[in-house]
Amino acid sequence: MKTTLFFLFSFFILNSYGQEQTPKVLRHFMQAGHSPAGGTQYGNNPKAGRYANAGDAKIYYEVYGKGRTIVILHGGIFGSTYEMHQFIDNLRKTYQVIAVSTRGHGKSELGTLPITYEQKANDVMAVINAVTKDSVTVLGFSDGGYTGYELASKYPNRIKKLIAIGATELYPGLRDFKFTAEQAIALDTTYWKQQFTLMPEPDRLQEMFAKLGNMYNHLTLDSTFFQTIKCPTLVMAGDKDGGNPPQRVVHTAQMIPNSITGIIPNTTHTVFLENFAAVWASIVPFIK
Repeated sequence: MKTTLFFLFSFFILNSYGQEQTPKVLRHFMQAGHSPAGGTQYGNNPKAGRYANAGDAKIYYEVYGKGRTIVILHGGIFGSTYEMHQFIDNLRKTYQVIAVSTRGHGKSELGTLPITYEQKANDVMAVINAVTKDSVTVLGFSDGGYTGYELASKYPNRIKKLIAIGATELYPGLRDFKFTAEQAIALDTTYWKQQFTLMPEPDRLQEMFAKLGNMYNHLTLDSTFFQTIKCPTLVMAGDKDGGNPPQRVVHTAQMIPNSITGIIPNTTHTVFLENFAAVWASIVPFIK
């Protein structure tokens, strides 16, 4: 019987590597080189980790620092809390940081409901309510940026400011997401090897890909939606981000009543992993 790479790899993880201890040093997707020695393992730190009940799923999050609250939301599909490590490292010095592993990612459950940005926003609000009753600033990348938009639209009294990186207007036909778990694993087996040890339901990875792909391919985010966002918003992207070209970044920002735009030159979708100093220099004045 023919067995796909995904199920072969899943079997290996669950029956071999998964029986060992979880990795001591994490990495983000397609990471070149080793992670810094002694760094905090964001997304797998039992000293800071907690769970919030979001109805059909338990959502994992970690809390660091003290002060005004900033919520960090990583990218989708290939994303992880650890990819946001530079933001958390710097923000925790001055702020209280809530780093959320979104449903189906890391230690968070996938749940049984269809994945929508309304559902993801409710997940994050369950986490926020478990930590604070005050309003918060949200910093989201890609999928996390879209969740941030939904949070700002749906909970205007709770979202003080929003930073959305690599997340712009969407409509059916703009993108055609057909990526499978098998293809993802083939791209970076080391990364997925680690993630499988963290995930409570690693055998549902393809299900997560299918659910998110269905949402991405049918989603419309246009002026009608963006005009509902009233909080100050920073829309950022790299100038070589193929899915979010500068013209689309500017147009998205123009649809949000109180917004500014940040374009970082010579960077792609993972702009903050390529030139964190430039991204940080743009974010700090906005937060303050």
